[in-house]
Amino acid sequence: MKHPLAIIAFAAMLAAPAAARAELPAGAPAPDFSTQASLGGNVFTFKLAQALAQGPVVLYFYPAAFTQGCTIEARNFAEATDDYKALGATVIGVSADDIETLKKFSVSECRGKFAVAADGDQAIMKAYDAVHDRRPDYAKRVSYVISPDGKIIYSYTDMSPDRHVANTLQALRDWRAGHPQARR
Repeated sequence: MKHPLAIIAFAAMLAAPAAARAELPAGAPAPDFSTQASLGGNVFTFKLAQALAQGPVVLYFYPAAFTQGCTIEARNFAEATDDYKALGATVIGVSADDIETLKKFSVSECRGKFAVAADGDQAIMKAYDAVHDRRPDYAKRVSYVISPDGKIIYSYTDMSPDRHVANTLQALRDWRAGHPQARR
């Protein structure tokens, strides 16, 4: 064998678990979707294309309603709702929770300020590479900012809920500065 180290490295690569893909990159098209959602306990069909016709969308994935980190994150997004609205943005949270759980979560933790959507079959989470690496029945904590033309302009993944709101607001401000003609 001429290259034993190369063969060993190749074999090790095949034996190792595949590395998790990173979130969708800036500039990628945002996969369109429609699903059941709840806002203030009221169920409706959320359609991404319809929301984008009104302005940018902040789409955030979270592991499970009523867990500590997800409660903190939902409350943070609720507190910042007026800031998102001032930037012309819609916020939507997505998890694998059923719609009955999300009806309660949308009232209590989201404070009726923004919608949360059910993704029981994980089709949306898979399309956005938001399935948790170690717990595939949950979403990982990832936030996207999507421009009205359906392109991802920002993505952020961190299981800590602390920076998702600040980072997505900054991404919206930066985008808005470059697109002053965009509808608010």
